[in-house]
Amino acid sequence: MALGFFSRLKDGLSRSTQKLTESIGSVLTKRTLDEEALADLEDALVAADLGTDVATRIIEAFRSTRFGTEVTDEDIRTALAEEIAAILQPVAVPLVIDRSLKPHVILVVGVNGTGKTTTIGKLAQSYAEQGLHTILVAGDTFRAAAVEQLQVWGKRTGAPVVSGGPGADSAGLAFDALSRARAERADVLLVDTAGRLHNKSVLMEELSKVIRVMRKQDPAVPHSVLLVLDATTGQNALQQVNVFKEMVDVTGLVVTKLDGSARGGIVVALAQEFGLPVHAVGVGEQASDLRAFDPMDYARGLVGAA
Repeated sequence: MALGFFSRLKDGLSRSTQKLTESIGSVLTKRTLDEEALADLEDALVAADLGTDVATRIIEAFRSTRFGTEVTDEDIRTALAEEIAAILQPVAVPLVIDRSLKPHVILVVGVNGTGKTTTIGKLAQSYAEQGLHTILVAGDTFRAAAVEQLQVWGKRTGAPVVSGGPGADSAGLAFDALSRARAERADVLLVDTAGRLHNKSVLMEELSKVIRVMRKQDPAVPHSVLLVLDATTGQNALQQVNVFKEMVDVTGLVVTKLDGSARGGIVVALAQEFGLPVHAVGVGEQASDLRAFDPMDYARGLVGAA
């Protein structure tokens, strides 16, 4: 990541960082990592949304390597960053477009308000810059604003947008878009979807229908299913992953809204519990604000390391 992006990432993680910083300061009043200090540090990690499993893993590592030693604030930050990065490293997997598929079909799912449509627009911008022919599907037909937003991104990126009227059949749109993408030998087909989780059974049927209808043309689609998560929701993101994994075969995550209110520790908890690839993180509304996930940069940003 460029320095500017890392600086913004650190700012975005400031809420979580502040919690950890304050807790580390209280842990180090004795300057020695004894059982009391380790227990306090474990509580701090849980409070920062890293989750109990992650906290236990990190504390056990500290107990085996640093117990009884005198440590500084910087020692703890550095060690924390290394332990967190080790948890994140296996899930830091870029989303690679298979150009032989024509098109590589990406279904984008998530609860309304997480940033699905904006993420699709940012991906479309990235693919345009790579010279990829991309088609967008405005499949969240229950929200006129989502359709309009995707059309704006389409104009901005030069990507055609397949859309219908309010309440149009999203599966039919996806089918038509796939037909067009295959005819045009497009590289990528990005499909937006509804995210009305309050009516889970209806949403599950809608998503199942979209996939079922598209598979009448190609049994292998979608090739990727991205779940977009809002970093400000904290532990609720774990439940969202569980719910969407019931509905569709989620292949990877995109974490958005890493602004000053973000509860960034949740990404570590997600990595530990699910092991799903984290393809990208977003820190703002601009296309350049969505970047490939870098585990060490994220870990350093989370603990406030330089």
